[in-house]
Amino acid sequence: MNHRHTPGRRAIGAAAVLAAGALALAGCAGEGAGSSSSAASGQSGAAASSDITVGVAMPTQTSERWIADGNAVKEGLEAAGYKVDLQYANDDIPTQTQQIDQMITNGADILVIASIDGTALSSQLDAAGAANIPVVSYDRLIRDNENVDFYVSFDNYKVGVAQATALLYGLGLTDQDGKELDGRPTGPLNIELFAGSPDDNNAGFFFDGAMDTLKPYIDDGTLVVKSGQTAFDTVATLRWSQEAAQKRMEDLLTSTYGGGSEDLAGVLSPFDGISRGVITALQGAGYGPTLKEGLPVVTGQDAEIASVKLINDGVQQSTIFKDTRTLATQAVEVVKAIASGQEPEANDTTTYDNGVKVVPSYLLEVETIYADNIQQKIIDSGYYTEDEVKAGVAEGK
Repeated sequence: MNHRHTPGRRAIGAAAVLAAGALALAGCAGEGAGSSSSAASGQSGAAASSDITVGVAMPTQTSERWIADGNAVKEGLEAAGYKVDLQYANDDIPTQTQQIDQMITNGADILVIASIDGTALSSQLDAAGAANIPVVSYDRLIRDNENVDFYVSFDNYKVGVAQATALLYGLGLTDQDGKELDGRPTGPLNIELFAGSPDDNNAGFFFDGAMDTLKPYIDDGTLVVKSGQTAFDTVATLRWSQEAAQKRMEDLLTSTYGGGSEDLAGVLSPFDGISRGVITALQGAGYGPTLKEGLPVVTGQDAEIASVKLINDGVQQSTIFKDTRTLATQAVEVVKAIASGQEPEANDTTTYDNGVKVVPSYLLEVETIYADNIQQKIIDSGYYTEDEVKAGVAEGK
């Protein structure tokens, strides 16, 4: 891979090893890989996929989104013939570092990592680099280390744009595409802002995309952040905690909105768990209980089934649908390319600087879910069934 110039970089498969002899491999393969996966298999010129173990590190099982991701990646890799070591760390950084250490010790050939804290894995990535183990950063960019070979994610800046556009649409200022409406409210409309976890690289992209979209309306006075809390560090929610979001919203209502007696039009929320915490606080203060009955517009992300039900019931206004099936499929394609000694396809080679290098990336598009497109986007696509949406419980996810 031309983005990495480590002479000892391992290639998985004898075909890449043979190519290394002719081309010196410019950093995408090693001169003599030591793992069993680098051995030739018969006359095929490449290692059998069954000889390759992929370590998959996911951050938590407390979010159904990550359970779905882990299962989809594992199933896709196993269908391609790879051995898979899937581990969840339950949002505990020491647990995740130990799990990745163990994957390396056990001889993983490729690592796919969705980090809890994108800055906390330096020693593990150094060990992976020393062992010539390629690392694929999954959805959350791993920072401050050169041993990150590829990044698969969604277009995270556009996620923030989509969240803010959903908020503007819900407030009657634009249509669903973000085009300003004639006769729109002139304001001032009070809103509050929530951001994601400060240790997740994506959270900043979400917030920047949202704030760039909201800024013209804040600047002209149409929107007012009544609490004055607009800095990322102030509105961030550590570990994306629903409980922390509920507590902060309750505090905002007490300090800024007369305990619920003053008008609040909308809340920018970057994640469905945060959204549900915000909604619980709002309903507890007497707003709503539905949008039609005066509940403020609350955005979201990840199309978690509990929030899809709330949207269907007219409670939460929207969520950003990041189809984990497509992300998992892309991660599997990246692993296949690396395993065969090829360079994975990237559609972004400029945006994701992890502090040491710009990491080649493949970014997927997202969709905004409202009550009127749940059937088309969620149910008809097979992501959830109609019964799951009505119940707010996803079977097997």
